[in-house]
Amino acid sequence: MNDLAIVARNITKKYKLYNNPIERLKESFSIRKKDKYSQEFHALNDINFEIGKSESVGIIGKNGSGKSTLLKIVTGVLNPTSGSIEVNGHISAILELGAGFNPEYTGMQNIFLSGTIMGYSKEQMELKLPEIIEFADIGEFINQPVKNYSSGMYVRLAFSVAISVDPEILIVDEALSVGDIRFQQKCLRKIEELKKDKTILFVSHDLLQLNKFCDRLIWINEGQLIADGHPEDVSKQYQAFMAGSTLNDYQEFIETEDVEMDAEIDLIDSNVQLFGDNKAKIKGISMFDENEMKIYQTKLGDKVTISILVSYNEILDNPIIGFTIKDRIGNVVTQTNTFILHQKMQNTTVNKNYRYNFEFIVPPLKRGTYTVSPAVASGSQFEHTQHCWIHDALIIKVDDQQEFDLEGFMVLDNISFDAK
Repeated sequence: MNDLAIVARNITKKYKLYNNPIERLKESFSIRKKDKYSQEFHALNDINFEIGKSESVGIIGKNGSGKSTLLKIVTGVLNPTSGSIEVNGHISAILELGAGFNPEYTGMQNIFLSGTIMGYSKEQMELKLPEIIEFADIGEFINQPVKNYSSGMYVRLAFSVAISVDPEILIVDEALSVGDIRFQQKCLRKIEELKKDKTILFVSHDLLQLNKFCDRLIWINEGQLIADGHPEDVSKQYQAFMAGSTLNDYQEFIETEDVEMDAEIDLIDSNVQLFGDNKAKIKGISMFDENEMKIYQTKLGDKVTISILVSYNEILDNPIIGFTIKDRIGNVVTQTNTFILHQKMQNTTVNKNYRYNFEFIVPPLKRGTYTVSPAVASGSQFEHTQHCWIHDALIIKVDDQQEFDLEGFMVLDNISFDAK
């Protein structure tokens, strides 16, 4: 247990729901205990997990899934209906916007209030005060009541207090979704620094952010623990779920008899994963150079074509075809599709192959290995139904021909420099 920061065993949290206040009153004064005017709601139901010290864990789930309830139990704000929670280490948490702040107090007064709640003396907080004020960077608003703060100011002060007390366990619940970009980046740099020797629990709807910062993801849905594992694996399952589908192996969708393939285009590898309602099936994908030769390696400035072969199990009106390019650790580099390209697609025919070609100049990507994930959908960019999305269907290599390997996604080419 010495190497574990948090241990949750069979955590269950139940609430009673009433249609109106009268029914609550009737149940409280009922002589017969069998008279029930309420319904039980399981905010959490038999949740089990362990989090090691210095481990960074993300918690995902749709709104109302029980994420915030779980964090409140971990921090001791709520008690579970049944089960146990063991926490080994001092916790600092930002559970919701302004939680723990008295809106009538000034920022300065709330700093000391928060310190007292976390068990620090006034003298100890005075030593931390310069660091808190500097990191929050809200100027004279530090002496104004926090009820006058913007959401960004709330987060600045809350995060500054949370990290200043040198917590062994830091919990951040969606707090970094507000505020300006500079402060968000400042917080993320601080979290990256804290990851070296702190345990971090991170709740967010931003899967890209979680995949970057977390060692594991825990997915909770309607109070149930659905998955606990590697960020990329769990986020793929969650992405499929949010699209109304499940993540499957492509092997399960290979048919023994199928429409004749295009010999020029590679078949989809049977080991990849996909999701969608199966109204469309992506059967192949390849990349070609400007001489129509199939290639798997390219360099910036080359003209290439990505061809996607699709057949349909149902007639679709104006389908959307597109692809996502990701780097080797799953960060999205870029995306495109026929909707944003303003391409009106013809209605489809069942059991016929369609070859869709995207021609473009390779952008100045840095040297490395990338994957291409093709997709077919219906609707619009903002509201659509996924028929077939295949993760990492094509692997390509990009050579930037640069002498030095710099950080980032892109290479800044054609740069001019002048000193005066």
